[in-house]
Amino acid sequence: MLGSHVPSVGGVSKAIDRAIAIGCTAMQIFVKNNMQWFAKPFSGEEVSAFTEHPLRDRLGAIVAHAGYLINLAAEGSENHEKSLRSLSDEMLRCEQLGIRSLVLHPGSHLGKGQDHGIACVARSLDLLHAGHPGLKVRIALEITAGQGSCLGADFGDIARIMDACATPERLEVCFDTAHAFAAGHDLSAPGGAEKVFAEFDRMIGLRRLSVLHINESKAALGSHVDRHDNLGAGKIGLETFRWIMNEPTLSAIPKILETPKGKDLAEDVEAMRLLRSFLPR
Repeated sequence: MLGSHVPSVGGVSKAIDRAIAIGCTAMQIFVKNNMQWFAKPFSGEEVSAFTEHPLRDRLGAIVAHAGYLINLAAEGSENHEKSLRSLSDEMLRCEQLGIRSLVLHPGSHLGKGQDHGIACVARSLDLLHAGHPGLKVRIALEITAGQGSCLGADFGDIARIMDACATPERLEVCFDTAHAFAAGHDLSAPGGAEKVFAEFDRMIGLRRLSVLHINESKAALGSHVDRHDNLGAGKIGLETFRWIMNEPTLSAIPKILETPKGKDLAEDVEAMRLLRSFLPR
């Protein structure tokens, strides 16, 4: 299952058309504008056009990414209340569309410290889960570059959030290669990818991994700068992506490109061709 983050301009069902047209077997979308708190509800026609799309079955996985304004680690602020409402709405929108995984940046503690932020995120997730006990959608906490006071650069942050939640079985994890590298996990070293994923397995567990973001990094190792690059143009190196494509324990995980692209998505076509060339003939 290999694909990219696909625009949903013109309606969410149009994303399926775009994904299939460029050869995706998986895709990621936003279920609303990623830089707005709220959006008007989906119409019944929009939901049906997506869930009953004749080409949908050609996508082995459809993943959603939550909006960038959401911050579950800012308890007590106006934005925290908005974050809870906004993420609740996105969970319901995913449920309408039959999307199982909703990728979320854990949030920023805004200078109040890791412990405070982790506890706040866990309490927030518990509130959301308690408010939606029957939803099938799972929030996939994303590994981050750790810029500023953002949580999630250390695998231990993710593990602690999950362990502190009342229903950890409702949580998953998204591993972003560019973020992990910028956070200081050396995927570029000889055997580095194998070592980093072994550490991930030890601290979080590969059983919890549901999404892989396949991104090169413009930023240096340990820089804590979140800047994606096209495959082969960044600082991680192609051998890491060759290893990921051939590692049996990762074979069933959807792999999503979030690299720079133009409107015609030609860069994604080339990147998927490259990744598929790493597989044995």
